[in-house]
Amino acid sequence: MHWLRWKFYDALSIVTFSAVVLPAVTAQRMPATAQALIFSATLEFRHDSIPTAIQAMKDAGDKYNVQFDDTEDQAWFKDGRINKYDTLVFLDNTGEVLDDAAQTAFQNYINSGGNFVGIHAASDCLRNSTFFANELGAHFDYHPQITNATIDVVDPSHPSTSMLPEQWQVFDEIYNFKSDPRSIGAVVLLSADESSYSDPGPRRYDQGNPHPIAWYQDHGAGSSSQDTAGRSWYTSLGHTNETWQNPLYIAHVLGGISWVLQSNTTSFTNPAAAIGSGPATNSTNGNNNGGTTTTTEGAPGPTNTPSAGLRVAANIGSPRWILLPIIIAIAIMVG
Repeated sequence: MHWLRWKFYDALSIVTFSAVVLPAVTAQRMPATAQALIFSATLEFRHDSIPTAIQAMKDAGDKYNVQFDDTEDQAWFKDGRINKYDTLVFLDNTGEVLDDAAQTAFQNYINSGGNFVGIHAASDCLRNSTFFANELGAHFDYHPQITNATIDVVDPSHPSTSMLPEQWQVFDEIYNFKSDPRSIGAVVLLSADESSYSDPGPRRYDQGNPHPIAWYQDHGAGSSSQDTAGRSWYTSLGHTNETWQNPLYIAHVLGGISWVLQSNTTSFTNPAAAIGSGPATNSTNGNNNGGTTTTTEGAPGPTNTPSAGLRVAANIGSPRWILLPIIIAIAIMVG
């Protein structure tokens, strides 16, 4: 009978491990997908590439471990829905797309740990907001005709530039800005080789040298002195549908988004944070046609962000892993 008792104890130990230890491991490793909200409202010029851009980011989301929703409704700011997102992605916005109440909500979001990504014409909105200008880095002034140009990689070590050639040939709008983003602490990642294209414009403002094209700020450097503020990343490229179909450009954008998501100021990386990682929802796109879009799963692909290990580890808690020790325990008892 002693042998039967010991087999019982062995089986009980395995079942206990299954019921207690494995779920605990799973609970510690569950945060697997960051939440991002694309905001694409426009009141002036509207890029026809906006739908292509939104879909491109959603399609790439699974590879980069990001769930994207999208909206053009500023009510999301005022009613607090933005607070569940780890980053806001301003896409091609023009004009005063947020009223005073929505701008206050945006400022509170950033100061509470939220992150910010601006793409292309996002630098041409909220022109009267000092906070937004500083969070963004610099406001758009003008651009020459769309052109072939050489973009120099200033910092090849950043996740948004590490995949790019040292001199990147693009066909895009080359923006000029009303200020130098470096003047408020931004770090320039990409610059334009001004000898590679023609620009007959006035260049009325000092935007610094070399000509800034993409940059980042850590901890809201320009807009906030609070240590709790999130990260900011901006790229001025992205005018055409063809650009948004270029895997290299998409890697550039998603690399920037991945970088802000490692800020340690939202729930995606910091469980104590007050902002971010809420459940994904269907998104209402308040465009002129009143249409709606539904969040879609990203295309399958190798996850290459630092949180990938968390996603894989979370599978430990699936039913098949819980059943395996029980099956082994039964085998021990029977044997």
